[in-house]
Formats: sequence, structure tokens, C-alpha cells
Amino acid sequence: MARPLVCLCLTAKTLAENVKIVESYKDFIDLVELRVDFLETDERLQIRDFPSMIDVPAILTIRQKIDGGLYEEGESSRTMLFARALAFADENPKKNFAYVDFEEDYHVPSLEDAAQAFGIKIIRSYHNMSSPVEDIVKKFETLRQNNYEIPKIAFMPHTLKDITKVFEVAESWSGSEQIFCAMGHLGLPTRILSEKLHSYLTYTSPSELLGNLLAIGHIDPITLNNVYRFRNINKNTKLFGITGYPLTVTSSPEMHNALFKKNNLDAVYIPFKSETIENAMNFAEVLDIKGFSVTIPHKETVIPFLKSTDKKAQDIGACNTVVRDGDSWKGYNTDALGFKKALLEFTGLKNLKGKRVAIIGAGGASRAIAYVVKECGAKACVFNRTLSKARIVAEKYGFEFATLGPENLEKLKKYSQIIVQTTSKGMASTEPSNIENDAIWFYDFSGKEFVYDIVYSPEVTPVMARAASFGCKVCNGLSMLRYQGEAQFDLFKQLV
Repeated sequence: MARPLVCLCLTAKTLAENVKIVESYKDFIDLVELRVDFLETDERLQIRDFPSMIDVPAILTIRQKIDGGLYEEGESSRTMLFARALAFADENPKKNFAYVDFEEDYHVPSLEDAAQAFGIKIIRSYHNMSSPVEDIVKKFETLRQNNYEIPKIAFMPHTLKDITKVFEVAESWSGSEQIFCAMGHLGLPTRILSEKLHSYLTYTSPSELLGNLLAIGHIDPITLNNVYRFRNINKNTKLFGITGYPLTVTSSPEMHNALFKKNNLDAVYIPFKSETIENAMNFAEVLDIKGFSVTIPHKETVIPFLKSTDKKAQDIGACNTVVRDGDSWKGYNTDALGFKKALLEFTGLKNLKGKRVAIIGAGGASRAIAYVVKECGAKACVFNRTLSKARIVAEKYGFEFATLGPENLEKLKKYSQIIVQTTSKGMASTEPSNIENDAIWFYDFSGKEFVYDIVYSPEVTPVMARAASFGCKVCNGLSMLRYQGEAQFDLFKQLV
């Protein structure tokens, strides 16, 4: 089977807007899907002309609301629209739609006969917007009625386990044409790795219209091609990735895939988010992933699944990197190395002797940071909303600990020479500092503090903006990400 095609879903309100979008993305796509249900009513009357307005093949789709679309006018009117779009076939096939998408329960013999007569391929689709398909192999067999139709399954997974099941059975349809995609925020691996699923195509949306199909979980074709090098993925491509939850913001794929490209390595690094580390480990086993990064909340819970860990991960009690070790897994902690290099670079110090450090948060990242602070000779206090968790991190290194709140303001002031913010507070937040996005919202900066926030998106977090306004020196976690990522890459590249 040829490599999967990249299809751009067109959901603008007018044909002219859609044509303009096709032109701007033409170097990154192979075909487009005209979503007629998104067009204004008057525009729908002109859809027969659309194939002649662009230079790539087009799929004709009029999706009903029940299947995730916007069309509500009824089946008779939808049938008329299909007929209007397929009528008067041109001798030049490029001026006709190349494909038409009919749902599995939509059978109009006259339209099907016309499509077959004009060389228009029928995509026979099944959509489940709320649940996964239990028996995908059987469902494909049911949809595959003849050799001129391409069966398509799109479903909404509930957990990463639902995605894993698809990859487990994908070889059973490797010799035929079909389309598969899992929707929503969990479905990204099926879009990037459609070659591994033997899918005829993968769907994308233009970045400016991603919000139109938000529930579907598309990415844009430029990201698919430039970040994930989609067109280079083949059966021999080695897989790496990152797991965590909710994993809404991560620059790791961009960084690692750029390093794979720079070093001419046949590998791809993908996100696979999971609420449980068990599902993430199972996904990694089934897909033969060679190594992966681990982030919130799995840095501690992953350790029991590993055969061995390096000394840093053992001492810290948290692991952010997992690699294949024969038939098992080995864990590493590169967070400590990355943070130490980033913090000393930020402060301009050779060590932290004589300094007092406030560590905000008590998760897996906090453990690595406490390790470094101790190693560099500073005194510290760990602040966390749950005191018992702060105690676990602090007592290991002989640090103080306290609850995170106004009741411990004086203690925070005592340890405020260097403040290291390790929680997810402020991640992806564009609002000014408030109680929801700033873990130390109750603290008034003097202007003398060094404030290091391990969050790196946005570039300036709410607490950083507030601290900078008082004259503090601030830094986000991008440097830590880069340094720990480079250490991860040194481990990953040995497995390609």
C-alpha cells in the first residue's frame, strides 16, 4: 500500500475562502475534503464548480449533525445536493469530485451508480461521536461491500487503551484500502501514525479553522509535515514519544523530531497522553516504542514498571525518561541535570551555598529540583497545598516544609532569595496573575528575588509577569526543557 495521503478538511463558509486556504497549504497536502455542511446556504448551490477551482483532488462530504457535522435540512435536501454536485460529469476527471463520502446507512442507488460510472470513489463511512468501536475488524468487513468503495471508521476513544486496541489489530487489514481515525484529544497517534494503521489517508485542518472541528482533534498539515515528518514515516521508522496527562502543552515533539532530522535518523517522537501509567506502558509495548519522556503525573508511578533505574532516578524517586533495555525498561532522570545547568546559568552562580530557596510544589519535578538544590549547597523549604507531600520531598534532603498559602507568608519570605515554581499553575494561561494561575498569588515581591518557573508555555507565565513588574529577575522552564531533552536524546539515539 502507498503511503497515506494528507487530506485537508475545508470548513470555511464560502468556496472562495476554501480555495484561498487550499492555495496556502498546497505544498503540504495531497487532497482536500469539502465540508459542504459548513458552507453558507447560497454557497452550497455552487459546489459543482469547486473541483475546477483547485489543483488537488477533492472529497465531497455533506455531514449530518448526528455524525459530527452541521447539516440539519433533512435527507431529501441532502440527496439533492449530492446529485447537484455529481451531475454533468466533465470529460476531464480533474474537474469532478474524486471521492464522495456516504455514511454506511446512506444508500441511494442512482448516486452510487453515477459515482461508479464517473470514476468517483465512494468512501463508506461510520462515525461514532461518543464511543469506541468494540470489534474494528468486523466493522471494516461489514463496511467493505465491494472493491470500489473505501471503508472508513472514525470513533471517539475514552482512554489510550482504546487506541492501543486499534494498533493491535491493524495488520489484519494491511493488504486493503481503508481509512481509520480516532477522534478527540486521545486520537493524535492514529493521525500521525496512519502508515502503521494502513490508513488510506489522514485528515488535517488549516490552523485558522481548527476550532471548527475542535471535538475531532485535527492538527494542521504544516505541523504534521514539518514537526512529525509525516511523509517520511515508514514501516521501519523507530517510535519515541512523551506520555502524561493532560499533556495540553509540550514542546518535546518539536525538539526531538528536529534532532532526529538533524542527525538523519529514521525516527519519530509523538505525544500519547494517558490518565494512567498502566495504559501508557501497554501502548508503548504494543507499538514497540523504543523510548519515551514521562511528565506530570506519572514521574513517580512509572518506577514500579521499570526493571532498573539510574542512580539519579533512584535517589530522587522520580523518572522522566524510559528506554528499552532488552525485553524490559530502564528509567532515567534527566530533569536534575537539566535544571542544575539552567538554574546556575540563570542566576550566574557557580553553586548555591549560603542561598535560601523556596520550592513551590511537591510533585515529580519538585523531587528533582530538591535534589539539585541540596547538591548545590542551599537551604530550602518545600511548600505544597498538601503538607504530607511536602514533608516526603523535604525530609529526604533535610529541608523545611510548609503548606502553600497565606498562613506561611513569613516562611516564604525567609526562603525567597530563589523561588522555583514547579507546579502546573499558569500553564497555557494568558490572563493576569490570579489565585487560579499563580501558585504564590499571596506573596508580594521585593524585587530582589530570582524567580524560576519550570512552566514554559506561555513564555511569560502569570507569576513571572508579576515578579518582573517588581524588578525581579525571572526565567521560564524552556532552558531546563532543552538541557534535559538533549540528555534524553543522547539515550534515544542509541536505539535508532
